[in-house]
Amino acid sequence: MKKNNINTKIGTVVSNKMNKTIVVEVVSQTLHPLYKKRIKKTTRYKVHDNFGAKVGSIVKIVETRPISKDVNFKVLEVLG
Repeated sequence: MKKNNINTKIGTVVSNKMNKTIVVEVVSQTLHPLYKKRIKKTTRYKVHDNFGAKVGSIVKIVETRPISKDVNFKVLEVLG
């Protein structure tokens, strides 16, 4: 039996200047191991886009096979 571990993330579109590729910024929070303070970490992903998402849109992205050297995610849906 195969596990279904689909890696999805929700982020904000930062740039859409490339053809069918957007840059999505995902914010995650981690806990500092010693001081227990929450730290925000932002990661930017290059994402394949067939929906035509605009800058500032909130999108759900899913990990997929490598589409190019930097693009390993694609847009699953535009949330807002």
